[in-house]
Amino acid sequence: MEGETRRVTFTGMSSETATSYADRIAPRHVGEHLRQWRQRRRLSQLDLAGDAEISTRHLSFVETGRAAPSRDMVLKLAERLNVPLRERNMLLIAAGFAPAFPQRALDDPALKSARAAIDLVLRAHEPSPALAYDRHWNLVSANRMVMPLLAGVPPKLLAPPVNILRLAFHPEALAGHTVNVAEWCGHLLERLHRQCEATADPGLIKLYDELKTYPIQARSAPLPPDNVAIPFKLRFGGDVLSFMSATMIFGTPVDVTLSELALETFFPADEVTADRMRKLAADLP
Repeated sequence: MEGETRRVTFTGMSSETATSYADRIAPRHVGEHLRQWRQRRRLSQLDLAGDAEISTRHLSFVETGRAAPSRDMVLKLAERLNVPLRERNMLLIAAGFAPAFPQRALDDPALKSARAAIDLVLRAHEPSPALAYDRHWNLVSANRMVMPLLAGVPPKLLAPPVNILRLAFHPEALAGHTVNVAEWCGHLLERLHRQCEATADPGLIKLYDELKTYPIQARSAPLPPDNVAIPFKLRFGGDVLSFMSATMIFGTPVDVTLSELALETFFPADEVTADRMRKLAADLP
């Protein structure tokens, strides 16, 4: 609540956030979490033990709760399993330790330089569209070229938080104007599916299930031999704009928020699109 001072019980984390973490992990010990992550990564105990330079017997004892891992061991196993930072904090709490990675809002003074870097990338990408989104694909920031492409989308779908996958799939939003909607949405759905498998995030799984209910026969299409990606083709003002997209993430984040942030940049796939975007940028204030 704004203006309220909360007691901090873990470094970089309010008591409310820590309680939220604890509520999600309370019924299980850390070994169960580690075993689930190992199985999710399709690793045997022998594989993980070898990577972590410990005995298979010790790992087995940790997973069954017969041995309590140290803080360093939890972090080491989490690193070998490529566990997201948010979930590493959960593992630490389950093992009885304080979280290692703070979670701050992007407007926190400590993330000022990161926010400046994001804004710089978004502005520098003009006159092509670019945006930043969080772990659940909710829009965080965008450059000037994004909103004009959303002209005609009902205001109810642009009310915060704006979910960019929902915009892509919703028939009243971009789905009705996307020329290759089945292939594009199939591509997005596959990306989301991989994220669900990698993170086991309940919010992403819920979003995935929701998107599958939309009236789009999303399908994965084989790429032509001379193509390396599926373009996004959008009807706009009598033209068909064609974009290729690329995703950027922070390479070595030490904050949960930054680790879950992604920047999506779109590049004109033909000269018609490049010319139209230049003209559109010239008309913007």
